[in-house]
This record gives sequence, C-alpha cells and structure tokens, in this order.
Amino acid sequence: MQRSRVIAGVAVLAAVAGAALWWFQPAPEAGAPGTAVLGAPPTAERQAAALGAAAPGGGAPGSAVGARRSAADADLSDPLLVQGLRDTLEALLMEAGDVSDPAALKQRLAALVGRHFPAALAARALALAERYVDYRVALGQLKSPAATQDLNDPRALRDAMQARDKVRLQFFDGAEYDALFAREAALDRYTLARLEIARNTGLSPEQRAQALQAADSELPPERRAERAASTEHMAAAAQTAAFNAQNASDLTRHQARSAQYGEAAAHALAQLDRDEQHWQQRLDQYSQARAQQGDQSAAAQQLRQQLFSSEEQQRLDAALALRRLGTAPAGS
Repeated sequence: MQRSRVIAGVAVLAAVAGAALWWFQPAPEAGAPGTAVLGAPPTAERQAAALGAAAPGGGAPGSAVGARRSAADADLSDPLLVQGLRDTLEALLMEAGDVSDPAALKQRLAALVGRHFPAALAARALALAERYVDYRVALGQLKSPAATQDLNDPRALRDAMQARDKVRLQFFDGAEYDALFAREAALDRYTLARLEIARNTGLSPEQRAQALQAADSELPPERRAERAASTEHMAAAAQTAAFNAQNASDLTRHQARSAQYGEAAAHALAQLDRDEQHWQQRLDQYSQARAQQGDQSAAAQQLRQQLFSSEEQQRLDAALALRRLGTAPAGS
C-alpha cells in the first residue's frame, strides 16, 4: 500500500538521521551503584524536577520548560504556524487511518480537520495537510540507504539529510518549514557536526574540544537549554552514584550539591536519597520475610500490602528479580 510505503520511507530516513544520536549519549553502567534500574522507584523524573526546584514558573532559568514557553510565545504571529503543528498533522493522519490512495486520504482529512484545528484555521490547515500528504508520498519514494552503508558515516548522514530537506522545500515555504521542521533540522545539523568532529582523526584533543564547543554554540538557545538540562541530570545521577559508593555523609552530599545546583535542588535531591534508602530498606524487610516464610505465605502477602503501595507493588517483582541478578554468583 502506498501509505505504508510512505511510512516505511519516513522510518528509513529517521533511522539514518537518528543513527548517530545514541552515539553521543553516555549510557549508565548496568548495576552501577545508585543508578536507576527497572523496578526501582521512578526517581528520574523527580530528579530532573529537583534540579529545577529553585526556578520560578516551573523551570530552572534557561531550562527546557522556559525555552519551550519562549518559543511558543514567539510563534503567536501566525496562529497556524505554531510549535507542535507537525504533531497535530500527524495526529490528523493517524485518525484518518491507513488509506492507500492519497486522494482518498485527503477526503478523510477534509472531514476530520475540524477536530484538530479551530474553524478560523480549518481551510488553511486542510491545504497544508494535503501538501503534507504529498510530502510524505515523495519522502517514501526516496532511495533507501544501501544496506552496506555505514549509517554513522557523516557523508551518509549528510546525504540523507540533504535529500530529505530538498523534498521538504518542494512542498513548504520558509515559514511553514520552520514551524514543521526547524527544531528537528537544528538538532540534525548539530548531530552531524559532532559526528564529523568525532570522526576527524586529524584533530588533537584540544582542537576536538574546541570544535565541539563551537558546535554547541551553533544550537538555538532553546536546544542548548534542553541539552544542558539533560547533561545536568546525568551529572547529578553520576554524582549520587559516587556518593553511594563512597558512603558519603548527608553533610558532604548537601555541601557538594548546594554549591553545584543551589540550596533548593540540594534539599530536593536529599529527599530523593531518603526515599531511595527507605525503598531499599522495605525491599530488605520483604525479601527476608519471603525467605523465612515462603513467597506465598499469608504473612508475606500481608507484609507486602503493608510495606508497598499499589503502584509500588506493580514493579516489586521486577525489583526483586534484579536484586537476585545483582547478587548472583558470576555465571549462575
């Protein structure tokens, strides 16, 4: 089906454009002390919030929250070409369903557009949605990268990006392109620049560091804020892991965190430490009871209800399984 081919083509190009993204994201070591794992309390979101605890208006100064708010405010000159427009178009296509014929798909969009756009914008939105259908058809007809091509090769990534952008500019003017694709395009250029720097064996460590810093400076302010927030979150997680490994005191943790993140964030992170410690203590108590009385004993089941909320019970078995894996002898 043609629409299926469109989706497949989009997926191929997305894989090319995203192939290098993971390469720059450090992954936590499995089982590292203090790192979040499946079955542990969902502290990642709370840790990110803790780092912005001192910020007015729900986000740290320069945080992604504030950046998105500023970007949205800047889009008010045209009520149609706003941030999130592409998501709305994709939702419209999703509601229209899997239709093989572009003309039939456009007819469905005409009947549904009023559910996704206000009446004053419906006519313009429908015209844009119809061109978006044509764009996706054209995108699906692009030649896929060769199976032998290294998707982390900067040349392959650049070729895919240029081919995709050429198609986009055939269907959308400058303002439409910005509303639909500018955020993604900026990140793609940044990813490509970092990949080219990483693959350039002629650079010294100092030159590579300077080039990476220059690439960071080319990101729009809101993208830099988002990257900084992500980096800060990972740094806080690594710092907590180091504190746990060293059995650092509460005073040591607070002094380091308040100096780096501020008083409010330090207090919020300290509360996360206490929550994590309490979680581990309850796991210890429940594990001991199960070992002594049996997994399905009435006493163990009663203790399970007493120690854990209904939400915690949903991830309790996974947490216990990971504990067993972490303490099992090598090769078992």
